Amino acid sequence: MGYLNSVLQSSSQVHAEDGPVCGGGLSQNGKFSYGYASSPGKRSSMEDFYETRIDGVDGELVGLFGVFDGHGGARAAEYVKQNLFSNLIRHPKFISDTKSAIADAYSHTDSEFLKSENNQNRDAGSTASTAILVGDRLLVANVGDSRAVICRGGNAIAVSRDHKPDQTDERQRIEDAGGFVMWAGTWRVGGVLAVSRAFGDRLLKQYVVADPEIQVSFLKYAEFLRCHCTNRTL
Repeated sequence: MGYLNSVLQSSSQVHAEDGPVCGGGLSQNGKFSYGYASSPGKRSSMEDFYETRIDGVDGELVGLFGVFDGHGGARAAEYVKQNLFSNLIRHPKFISDTKSAIADAYSHTDSEFLKSENNQNRDAGSTASTAILVGDRLLVANVGDSRAVICRGGNAIAVSRDHKPDQTDERQRIEDAGGFVMWAGTWRVGGVLAVSRAFGDRLLKQYVVADPEIQVSFLKYAEFLRCHCTNRTL
């Protein structure tokens, strides 16, 4: 996608909506477009957020897209939506070493959210699936079980991996840190949380980390990326 050479419209959500929404944007040269659709699930309130953003960094146009699936309330997902990409584009190595900049931005955003939660009585957390376009490079990062898929030649190719407590490597990491995984309707960290990586989740933070797995691809014209979580599609 070396055609990211014009300013795109961006659409950004301020609060989780109670009804379906959709929208998108198109580049001035017509070669790049994005869209999103959102529809509430069965829960009484929406805990999920999305972000679409086009910005200029060191003279290069970049695209930033993400979905954030909250649990324990909307606080974590909303905080990540409002701060993750801003932290990322301010990183001094965003262009020169984008992969490490993404990892640092995830860690910093998680730390800052946890500091903001000191007076909260109830834990909140959020998964994240983000796609960062820099030239023709696509970097997909995720924590938790939100997913990203590329459509390539009519085939769906996963570019993210769910982080679940029963996965061998995730379970080993949790147990090495002194935690445990048990069955409670599904496999859960400490018998509580059904994902093994997430932003927030202060009481489980020793085991539920916000370290993203990052996949790097080079995209061709007309390829299609889909990121989704429980209630959001981007």
